[in-house]
Amino acid sequence: MSLPAVALGAHGAACGLFLLTAGLTWRERRRTRIGQLTAAVLLGAAAASVNSVPGFGHSGIVWRVPVLALAAGNAVVFWLWARVVFDDDFILRARHAALWALFVAGELLSAYGPVVWSRLDPVADLADKAVQIAGLGLAVLAAAQSMATWRGDLVAGRPRLRVVVLLGSVLFIAVDAIYGSGLGARVITPAAIDTIRAAGLCALAAMAAWSLLQVAPVGAAAAVLPRREAAPAAAPAPRSAPQGADQLLLKRLDQLMTQERIFRQERLTIGVLAARLAVTEEQLRRAINEGLGYRNFNAFINHHRLAEAKAALADPSQRDVPVLTIAMDAGFQSLGPFNRAFKAATGQTPTEYRRTVRDVPSSEVPAAADRKIG
Repeated sequence: MSLPAVALGAHGAACGLFLLTAGLTWRERRRTRIGQLTAAVLLGAAAASVNSVPGFGHSGIVWRVPVLALAAGNAVVFWLWARVVFDDDFILRARHAALWALFVAGELLSAYGPVVWSRLDPVADLADKAVQIAGLGLAVLAAAQSMATWRGDLVAGRPRLRVVVLLGSVLFIAVDAIYGSGLGARVITPAAIDTIRAAGLCALAAMAAWSLLQVAPVGAAAAVLPRREAAPAAAPAPRSAPQGADQLLLKRLDQLMTQERIFRQERLTIGVLAARLAVTEEQLRRAINEGLGYRNFNAFINHHRLAEAKAALADPSQRDVPVLTIAMDAGFQSLGPFNRAFKAATGQTPTEYRRTVRDVPSSEVPAAADRKIG
């Protein structure tokens, strides 16, 4: 069997798997933003598979433009998907849609600019290279940002989803960008390159179906693709530990936080905390996630640090203590992250909060006992 025939078959299989997975994901999870983005990524991957078929570039404009748009914008959609899935604090903005439109416009200019006006040929070539390089940049950025939150992830199975889906997708996007820039043609024949890309797409489609549809016990799909999204909150409400959680571990953890205030320690990680409690990191992750409802370690630690800071800001005897001193004493490394976390939790800056609590009756102010600076 010739390489073109193998590539065509692989493209067809990949497209079918992507569309099937996208349809099932949309049916089950369309009411959540993660489900919507997951379906969009899979649809864009199917479009990329079709767009890569040799000869498709000569098809009619009515058929090619939608496919080309979905394929070109998928780098942006994938980046947004990675941020939403792996960063619990990420918020979608209107500017993200503008970025998607910019990618699509660049690709359409590359494909049809010279057809409209021959003098646009150099501009079209430049637009094509820019889209390829920008897509590679977004893939690298998605990987870097997602890996940055790996250590603090408390959701069971989600770290494995990063490996199975994220790194596999980033690798393929990188290879695709290198191919699209023309660098790959200097090393291997175009037919072999197309076969490799088609096989990679097919393998990626199989991985996506395997993970997201829970064909195998990856265990992360239920965590990152909820059937309904909970309303955002500054901190999850305390709840009793489920049957599988370690009640004794939670009690010892609470003592460390409320009495010994270990959250004040600089560069506190889940590994350090697990060593202090003489348990494994996995045991501690499961206890904090299942027993207390937190999805990442930073949110858990910041909850205690912010409570400490709020009590200090509300304490009349500490009215002259600088906000920076209060932030550093609570465990924050600098003022910027403290201000952002404080405003996200309270809707006010620390200075505004301190000014507000002066007019609040003392009975409604957070307890400040034993929370003196130092």
